[in-house]
Amino acid sequence: VLLVCNAAFAGCIKGDCNNGYGTYTWEDRGKYVGEFKDDKWHGQGTYTFADGNKYVGEFEDGKMHGQGTFTFTNGNKYVGEFKDDKHHGQGTETYGNGNKYVGEYKEGNFHGQGTYTWADGTKYVGGWKDNEEHGQGTLTYFSRSKYVGEFKDGTFNGQGTYTYDDGDKYVGEFKDGKKHGQGTYTKTDGTIGKGIWEKDKLVEPN
Repeated sequence: VLLVCNAAFAGCIKGDCNNGYGTYTWEDRGKYVGEFKDDKWHGQGTYTFADGNKYVGEFEDGKMHGQGTFTFTNGNKYVGEFKDDKHHGQGTETYGNGNKYVGEYKEGNFHGQGTYTWADGTKYVGGWKDNEEHGQGTLTYFSRSKYVGEFKDGTFNGQGTYTYDDGDKYVGEFKDGKKHGQGTYTKTDGTIGKGIWEKDKLVEPN
């Protein structure tokens, strides 16, 4: 009896799983319900994973490909384009902690133009590369301080302007997230610090 039950949960249990619409289950991998072509998932379908995660959308040659929605048991959710089982193209990902990303993906990573909003109100709008802020962008903090300029590998790097929440402003070069190179720091009282900076310190006023 046990062998019969196990066999019933591994394979096509309903419909046409070759070229048509059917239901295919696995003991340890979950269940697929949807369209098949040449023995592969192809067309519209729903795949429910053994851990409870679920994908609803388009498939091609046995892979998530096209428009779809992937819902995670931890509260995260992705709605958008897929290619070869990965987020690829335009999409929106919302997280259980309240964070949200809207923009371009490449092979599962944030890549291209996109907007990431944190639950506390902090927001980044700009370029991404391999899940990190990269290129031209604007980062606005919940405290109202703001950076507009170049990013590299997730940090301020290159030319930029940082406006502090008290109104002070720095315009110039950055490296690894710090003021570094030629720059001008202007305080709200009119005091100006101008020159060469190294790791947030003015070392050569000019």
